[in-house]
Amino acid sequence: MTQSIKRLPILDLRRFAPDHPERAAALEELRHVARSLGFFYLTGHGIAQAEIDALTALARRFFALPLESKLEIEMRRSPHFRGYNRAGLEYTRGAQDWREQVDFGPEREKLTLAPGDPPWKRLIGPNQFPSALPELRPAVLKWIDDVTAVGIKVLQAFSEALGQTPDVFAPIYSNGPNQLLKIVRYPGRDQTESDQGVGAHKDGGFVTLLLQDRVGGLQVDDGAGGWIDAAPIPRTFVVNVGELLELASNGYLKANIHRVVTPPAGGERLSIPFFLGANLAATIPVLDLPAALAAEVSGVTQDPLNPLFREVGRNVLKSRLRSHPDVARAHHADLIDPAQKEAVPA
Repeated sequence: MTQSIKRLPILDLRRFAPDHPERAAALEELRHVARSLGFFYLTGHGIAQAEIDALTALARRFFALPLESKLEIEMRRSPHFRGYNRAGLEYTRGAQDWREQVDFGPEREKLTLAPGDPPWKRLIGPNQFPSALPELRPAVLKWIDDVTAVGIKVLQAFSEALGQTPDVFAPIYSNGPNQLLKIVRYPGRDQTESDQGVGAHKDGGFVTLLLQDRVGGLQVDDGAGGWIDAAPIPRTFVVNVGELLELASNGYLKANIHRVVTPPAGGERLSIPFFLGANLAATIPVLDLPAALAAEVSGVTQDPLNPLFREVGRNVLKSRLRSHPDVARAHHADLIDPAQKEAVPA
């Protein structure tokens, strides 16, 4: 990457269809983007604008509720890390993220754990929905289904760009992928203690699909010491490579660093990111890449402050314990290193 990169590329999902005449060129573009920048705008995703507008409107209605109505589903009430967080209660690398948000996942029954069960099974369970906004539940669950379908199409395109069959990852996601939907509001800078909406980080799943409103704030590492502004483009998602794809490709694909800066004073920003991952019980394999691609492998990026595990559930649980220390202390104190002042996994 060079300093000349100022904007994310735009890719059309329809070009990856098996019978599309530009399919080979589209796969080549995807491979280049995913290996260099790791971020792009996605068009042609097929989700109706009416559904996008309806969910965005519900999100604004949720954040406009009185605080007590939002605290009814406060995340600290959920051992599964589902629900509402006030600004400043989520952390990235130990620093506060100034955004209020509500987290949802697949709607599943809480498991009855037996002695010796892996701790990640604690993550499985139901969502919390606000009683003051009953329309939110069906809209969120439908959105998770619809955006998961788009995410799987993107993942299949990545698989083929790596010289694999489209369903090479199906064994580790088809029996219930790990899905996380966040609905996020970033308050203006006059209401925060820093300009960190979300600190610099990488995403942990296969792919992330981000829906943005009209206000920018997402910035992508340009690889040359600067940042690329991912300005909102109507009718698109911003898509990025997650760490699971980096692990599976042995570092051929790179999960890139990004951050969100808070909006100017007096404004706000709404975003709806969706994170598609593998089944929590899965272990990420290393793909057998074609020789030409394998020759370009440089290995997985190693971060001593955030070690990566091929065991999906272990990775996800580590991330949630670190980013939500209040929930960790309330429900998972036995998993926290007692020698640390913060909620660091033991």
